[in-house]
Amino acid sequence: MDKILEGLVSSDHSIPVKRAIVKKVVEAAEKAVTEEQCKALFTLTTRFILLGEDAFQRQIGFQVLEAYARYHRPEFEHFFSKDFVLSLLQQGYGQLDRKDPAIIDYIHCCLRLLISCPSVLEIFSVIQVEVLRMVCERPEPALCAHLSTLLSDFVQCIPRDKSGVLFCQQLVRTISYFHCFVSQERELREYVGQVTKVSTLLQNIWKADPATLLPSLQEVFAIISSTDPSFDPSISLASLVQHIPVQMITVLIKSLTTDHNVKDASMTKALCRMIDWLSWPLAQHVDTWVIALLKGLAAVQKFTILIDVTLLKIELGALAVLSHMLLSFQHSPEAFHLIVPHVVHLVQSLRTDGLPTSKAFLLQFTELIHCMMYQYSGFPDLYDHILEAIKDLPKPGEDKIKLVLNQSAWTSQSNSFASGPLRQVGKSETGKTGLVNLGNTCFMNSIIQTLFMATDFRRHVLSLHINGSNTLMKKLQLLFAFLAHTQRAAYAPKNFLEASRPPWFNVGSQQDCSEYLRFLLDRLHEEEKTLQVLESVKPKVPPPVDSSSKDPSGQTSPEDGEESYLTPAENKPENDGRTLTERMFGGKLITGIRCMQCNCISEKEEPFTDLSLAFCPSATSQGSPQPEGPSEEPKGSVNGGSEIPEPGLAKASASNVHFVPVTNEPPLSVPDLVNYFLAPEILDEENAYFCEKCSSLQRAERTMKVVSAPEYLILTLLRFSYDAKCHVRRKILDNVTIPPLMRLPVHAPSMPKQCSSSTSSPLQVDSPESSENLAKKLKPSQKDEEEEEDERIDGAEEINGRGEMAVQSVPYVLSSVVMHSGMSSESGHYYSYGRNINGADGTQHPAKHFALKEGLGNDQAECSLSTCSALSIPPEQGNTQPNSGQEARDWLLFNDSRVTFTCFQSVQNITNRFPKDTAYVLMYRKQELPGQNINGGLMANGMRLSTEPPLQKELLDAIIKDNKLYLQEQELNARTQALQAPSSSCSFRPNGSDDNNPPGSCGPSGGGGGGGGGGFNTISRLVF
Repeated sequence: MDKILEGLVSSDHSIPVKRAIVKKVVEAAEKAVTEEQCKALFTLTTRFILLGEDAFQRQIGFQVLEAYARYHRPEFEHFFSKDFVLSLLQQGYGQLDRKDPAIIDYIHCCLRLLISCPSVLEIFSVIQVEVLRMVCERPEPALCAHLSTLLSDFVQCIPRDKSGVLFCQQLVRTISYFHCFVSQERELREYVGQVTKVSTLLQNIWKADPATLLPSLQEVFAIISSTDPSFDPSISLASLVQHIPVQMITVLIKSLTTDHNVKDASMTKALCRMIDWLSWPLAQHVDTWVIALLKGLAAVQKFTILIDVTLLKIELGALAVLSHMLLSFQHSPEAFHLIVPHVVHLVQSLRTDGLPTSKAFLLQFTELIHCMMYQYSGFPDLYDHILEAIKDLPKPGEDKIKLVLNQSAWTSQSNSFASGPLRQVGKSETGKTGLVNLGNTCFMNSIIQTLFMATDFRRHVLSLHINGSNTLMKKLQLLFAFLAHTQRAAYAPKNFLEASRPPWFNVGSQQDCSEYLRFLLDRLHEEEKTLQVLESVKPKVPPPVDSSSKDPSGQTSPEDGEESYLTPAENKPENDGRTLTERMFGGKLITGIRCMQCNCISEKEEPFTDLSLAFCPSATSQGSPQPEGPSEEPKGSVNGGSEIPEPGLAKASASNVHFVPVTNEPPLSVPDLVNYFLAPEILDEENAYFCEKCSSLQRAERTMKVVSAPEYLILTLLRFSYDAKCHVRRKILDNVTIPPLMRLPVHAPSMPKQCSSSTSSPLQVDSPESSENLAKKLKPSQKDEEEEEDERIDGAEEINGRGEMAVQSVPYVLSSVVMHSGMSSESGHYYSYGRNINGADGTQHPAKHFALKEGLGNDQAECSLSTCSALSIPPEQGNTQPNSGQEARDWLLFNDSRVTFTCFQSVQNITNRFPKDTAYVLMYRKQELPGQNINGGLMANGMRLSTEPPLQKELLDAIIKDNKLYLQEQELNARTQALQAPSSSCSFRPNGSDDNNPPGSCGPSGGGGGGGGGGFNTISRLVF
């Protein structure tokens, strides 16, 4: 029969004739055949299958072999022995190489025919050994795919136990050698199919024997983390990721990120290669694993790896991975700027590709781009074409952008992957930066945060173009830039402390924050004045342009609307060469003294940067300390005036008075203290006034009027008094109600009067006694309050009865409050409240629109004759409930390193809850009412900047450098703690502040934000 079959195949008959004859041969298999004939047929058909010249011969071989093996199984069992199988796998067949896939297919076919025979078990044992040897030889994808098909059908051939683990590891390594060099789609599909068969085999083995999974994954990491330059593993390893149970992510990532044997270079390589896997077709969960590993590295603070990987692979990846990498890489714009050149092309392609998922993908990608441009503003040359390309797409709100950025930074990642004492130290949920206490420096920290929260002042400082780095204003600008953009939870202002500390302040000792504020503003003013003088004497040539005078796009700052410290962009006649300190905090007072004998008036105009408000004397208090110290002067020191008031000008009524809380009356309010400051007072006896007209000491009346309202009104409450009996400074603990809005009487400037008749006096009194009593009157009647509210709440100008002095009631909104906790100025602790104002510092909200829950009627003060008194603005009648959702996050508490959200009720009630904690320095922001233009049109002159100015390159470089340093510090600390963890049981405890903490203070704040990720969950699509 074998001769007939061989002759038939080699004959010239047509294919149909040959098929008909082969059919007869197959039917003859049912008849009895000798063992020799069977062996001859099996040998012939094997030759046809393995060495056939064409597909027809191979097909005939399979048909005849199957027929005769089924009816003559003992003979076939004898033919297909383990020795024959071993020779095929080790030596091949004739000229056919042992690594040819045809041999595997032949064995596969024969095993199906022998599956019920006992001898097949011996063959399984042989194959178990041989397949392990074969995978160790790194077979080609085709052979490996055929072998996988065989092993998937006959799992008995898969090695077991230790050999099984080794087989899986070697099969993983074999996959890493699967490189595809073809370019045709058909060949690519074939290649992907081959890899899929091998990965499916591994999946089946892992399911059947879970003990093989972890060693296999360890082998995967060992392969992709290899730093051998001669070996580049195939991205086909990505096919394995979809078969790894997702629930193992946490365990595996923790194992990888906390393994001290894994070097940084190896981890960087592994992560880069995993990102390359994103290009593997049909792979699932690759982006999930990549993001998990990125988060795990951030959790254990291995920021060096993250920086390197992001910069190397930012242009590759699915949107989810790209989003995570960009949103977490917040210390520098470098990563984002690498993809900027690709954005417009990608947006255009997504608009036109017609895929159903493209629209959703485009919206998410656009949101990501908006977040990044918000984070790294100041590059209009890079972003203009992007904005044009996405102008018709939705733009996320500022609150959502801030939330996404705050939750996505590396320093805000969830620490679920960290072990032992590792703890994340990131910014608080407020997104604001604290200030490290450098040893009783809370007096400085509270003032810096107060100035920083003065939005317009901060924006002007950051927009200054300052030549030279040794000026105090330059150091303040750098400090503000760090507070706005550093990734540190708290910044240590060491350089600024050294530059701004008054010479008489002892290092390490507690100081008076009001004294420091006045010294700081005076220094900034005098420094700018000096530079203006130096600039004015220089030849009129264009100023030199250094690196700090250009923005990142290379344009000079003044042309872009920025200010120059030497040549302000607002150098207009209306400014009269005033310094930034004068423009922001400077006001003017006129002090007038009228002789009560001849009615001659002497007036003197004085500048001020803050008003020092003495406490009103109580009718029952006697024999007590009087307010003293540098902060009691009634004027600022902008013009370098003495910080100690003239003895003859001290308020006589403020001496020899002991201030005690009055329990049967409502507490004092800030407007009460302002009214007391502005009220007329009598100079007599020891304080009698020398009248030049009378040429003698006379009883006189002194008045003070504000004639120029500052943009920011600073009020200092003189709480520290000197006890002459005990020779100590004591603190006045009276509670003072702080209104959220108040009005300040501002008089229109008038011609100075050296001597005038009584008819020209702006104040008319009946007698000295009545004048003094009227001046010291504190609480108006309800009728007076109602009348005064009707007269002034609209902020209209008032003219006195003689038509000589116009008075404006200027509205102010509370911006910041510095609190002092303690019993004396030499001890205790300072902290501050600041209002988180968006926009142009609240100017978009007229004063009449503000409403608060508390009743503030008792804070209103009277209008004494023609003098407009300060008063607080009550809530609207129809608004009984504030917007609690917004109000709850409208205020911030700055307590050295700790920054937390708070509310205005906390500011008002702090002294009631904690008697030693009292308001000390208050800052109010002037409000512009519709139709009004106070102080010569400051808004028209650009006093209020609508947005945060872009960072100058010099500041941006400093912040990027420090952010990298901070990440390196965090990484080093984390590794040090991890090494100490096994031998130490102590828990991590951050250092607290060096001062006495106020109630609720807990030292530096912990990390804020959620569990990380950018909030851009999407399908895994390739971006670039």
